[in-house]
Amino acid sequence: MLVRIVKMSFEPSKIEEFLANFEISKNKIRNFDGCQFLELYQDQNNTNVFFTYSYWNSEDDLNNYRHSDLFKSVWAKTKPLFNAKPEAWSVDKIASLK
Repeated sequence: MLVRIVKMSFEPSKIEEFLANFEISKNKIRNFDGCQFLELYQDQNNTNVFFTYSYWNSEDDLNNYRHSDLFKSVWAKTKPLFNAKPEAWSVDKIASLK
């Protein structure tokens, strides 16, 4: 399993627009072939900074999503809202405690 973490920083005036777009897109992303999990987080101190955490069966599945029409559509609406370059990491989960 691959865990994808994406950090996004938005213009404060664009946060509601981002959240509305995420609301429309989140189930489509989560149900994309190979996606097992999706969460959105907002930084408590810098409220214009958000993170997505998603779990993918494989790097191929993530890449299929990243090259899909769904991703292109979501990204086209999201990218203009940024106030800093987004950052992304693909990581392996080492431990998980509940």
